[in-house]
Order: sequence, then C-alpha cells, then structure tokens
Amino acid sequence: MIDLGISKLVMIGAVALIVIGPEKLPRVARTVGTLLGKAQRYVSEVKAEVSRSMELDELKKMKDSVESVAKDVSQSMQTSAADFEKTWADATQVADGPGSDYQLALPEPVPEYRHPKKNWRLKQGATPHWFKARTGVRTKALSGAARVARFRPTQFD
Repeated sequence: MIDLGISKLVMIGAVALIVIGPEKLPRVARTVGTLLGKAQRYVSEVKAEVSRSMELDELKKMKDSVESVAKDVSQSMQTSAADFEKTWADATQVADGPGSDYQLALPEPVPEYRHPKKNWRLKQGATPHWFKARTGVRTKALSGAARVARFRPTQFD
C-alpha cells in the first residue's frame, strides 16, 4: 500500500497548485474526487459480488449434503418397508396355511360418524333456556301475522 502522510499530501497539493494553477485546481479536485468515489463504489461492488459467490458456493454445498441425507433416508425407508412387507407376508402365510388354528383377529369396522344434532337448521344459542325464561327473553320467533294479532289493540264495546 502507498503510505500517504500529511507531509506527503501537503507536498502533492503544493506541486499541483504550481503545475495546474489556482484557477483550474478546484475543478480538477472535484473531478479527482468523483473518480475516487466511482473507484470506491466499483471496489465495493466487486467485494459484494465475491462474497455473494462464496455464499452461493456454501449454499450449493449445503444443498448437496441435504439432498444426500434425504436420499439415504428414503433408501433406508424403502428397505425397511420391504423388510416389513416380507415379514408380514411370512406371518400371514403361516396364519392362513392349511391346518392352522390361528386366525388373525381383524378389528371391527368403525361406524360412520354421525353428528349428534340431527336438525342442523335449528339455531342453538349459547345462553341456557332457564336463564332466558327467568329474564324474559323470547325463545321462539313469532310470524308477522302472529305478532300483529298479539299486539292488536283490543276493541272496547
């Protein structure tokens, strides 16, 4: 790396002032600053790209290891399933063979589930009927005609 101290920077500034001149020096300094900024952004983009590629390589390695473990697990499951099927076939062959008194006890079939409330159209509230009766809440809906007949004013003769 280039070791730039304060004394060297002052020397470079003095030479630039003499060579470039005081009129063009601010414009040249701005140009140099923008070029240095662009260079720094380019370097940071390259670093980011390198780190992304390294992370991508690590992820690919991790993916490969996970896939190999998954293949091993599926293969072991297939072999254990094949062993189980072979054992099951041997056991059922012995039980079903001629002259055997042993029979497999199959479980009884489970009856189909039926909901205990047959009338699903009937709306059931969470408030108990005894509470509604005590507080005077209506529990039955009235039709329009029944409501008119109930609240019709009586005629005085």
